[in-house]
Amino acid sequence: MTTVTGKVAVVTGAGSGIGRALSYDLARRGAALAISDVDQVGLAETARRIRVIGARLHEQRLDVTDRAAVLAYAEAVATEFGVVNIVINNAGIAFTGDVAAMTFEQIERVMDVDFWGVVNGTKAFLPHVIASGDGHIVNISSLFGLMSVPGQSAYNAAKFAVRGFTEALRQEMIVAGHPVQVTCVHPGGVKTAIARNAGAVEGQDAKELAEVFDTKLAKMSPEAAARSILRAVTTNRPRAVVGLDAKLLDLLVRLLGSRYQRLVALGTRRTIPQASGPASSAEPAEVSRKASA
Repeated sequence: MTTVTGKVAVVTGAGSGIGRALSYDLARRGAALAISDVDQVGLAETARRIRVIGARLHEQRLDVTDRAAVLAYAEAVATEFGVVNIVINNAGIAFTGDVAAMTFEQIERVMDVDFWGVVNGTKAFLPHVIASGDGHIVNISSLFGLMSVPGQSAYNAAKFAVRGFTEALRQEMIVAGHPVQVTCVHPGGVKTAIARNAGAVEGQDAKELAEVFDTKLAKMSPEAAARSILRAVTTNRPRAVVGLDAKLLDLLVRLLGSRYQRLVALGTRRTIPQASGPASSAEPAEVSRKASA
């Protein structure tokens, strides 16, 4: 696939951030769009912007953890457009908390959205993408799918899982000779709402954490990230590491091996606000349901 013009593209988590920027850029380049999000208001705004361009559009509120709904959605999109070429599994949430402080339910919620949401979207659409004769599956992992950081064990687990799942899928498409390219995307700090909508364990100030992310770590715009991702699609790259910070940290991990962990732990202790009070998983804190990366 060297162009997205005339293709049908599916984007989850399209209500804001990278998902919105991808949807807008795809429409501007001449693709037809099927967009979804759990955030109906954000989704409607993305749809409004796409309609201004004049692109053909299907929009639907969708919870990517609801497997039956995702399967039905894939059939509805394929029926409406007649073909599905590109699927971008972008929906995701974040949650901060040490392993000792998190409940099982909090960990499961992150895995359900960030990993199983990708699996559900891939499995539901893969037969249609194969049938298109010119398909591409794009799964959004993270810089945290290349390296781990304290306080993000659930998110790390999900994003590492997305990476493994996606890399295996790419190899399976090669072995089977299917006309489907597969790309795993690892964005670094991108200015999106994911940190502001993130949950945190009791005693951890989620707003303060979001402020640190927005002011110190998020350097790339969603629009720039979207352009980088679509370059990976049109050049059929297996991996896209998005952002200078992600590229540098990926290099650091490759050079240092497991020794990077101590450096990151020391840096986190100095820059990231720590939870107050004793670690406890007795009282579950609310995990954000907003799914947009």
